[in-house]
Amino acid sequence: MDVCRYGVSRQAWEILFLAEAEKVAEVRRGIRSHLRLWGLSERADVAQLCASELVTNVIRHVGVGTPTTLAVSMSGTFLRIEVHDPDTRALPTLLQTDHHAESGRGMALVDAVTDRWGVHIRDDRKVTWCELATGLDTPEGHIGGARVTRAEALLALYGAVDLPREPAAGSLISLAQAEEAAIDVIADLLHWLRAHGRDPDEALDRAQTHFEAEVVYA
Repeated sequence: MDVCRYGVSRQAWEILFLAEAEKVAEVRRGIRSHLRLWGLSERADVAQLCASELVTNVIRHVGVGTPTTLAVSMSGTFLRIEVHDPDTRALPTLLQTDHHAESGRGMALVDAVTDRWGVHIRDDRKVTWCELATGLDTPEGHIGGARVTRAEALLALYGAVDLPREPAAGSLISLAQAEEAAIDVIADLLHWLRAHGRDPDEALDRAQTHFEAEVVYA
């Protein structure tokens, strides 16, 4: 099991809105933006689909303009999506529909792409929820595999070891080999940034700015 030295903070968040068709796009944007910050961009498409269907279900079966809440959180290592609405009578139903049906397919889609889903009835509202597996080892862990783990190890060591003034005998490699190794290091670090919800392009731009400033003033 990989150990993440630099945990990814994934604080639960929610948005309140009136259930209207034009709000669905806003919900989808919010999902994608937060999952990028959480290093879970790979789950964004499915999460957006689920949130869209749950909100659309409220619009169709509870009513346009219904006060609605979208809540996204981690449930262990699963991504949890909840839609709250005030109608405790109109319960989502999993219908068996053919592929020509124009309605009734929402929960069937949610059922097909999620690991589990359900409905909780509370005193003042119902909560329709679904959960998606993330592939994380821990709720604060990262996705990215060996490259991200290798970059973490490099970051943990970087600056902690003084470089020798003279290379050890027999330790020299060719310039071409060293260049390839440096490129691999940069690629690994870009994978690490993405896995931790950071923007690799922005980091490259900042690194280039630092590099050019240091070259100019060296």
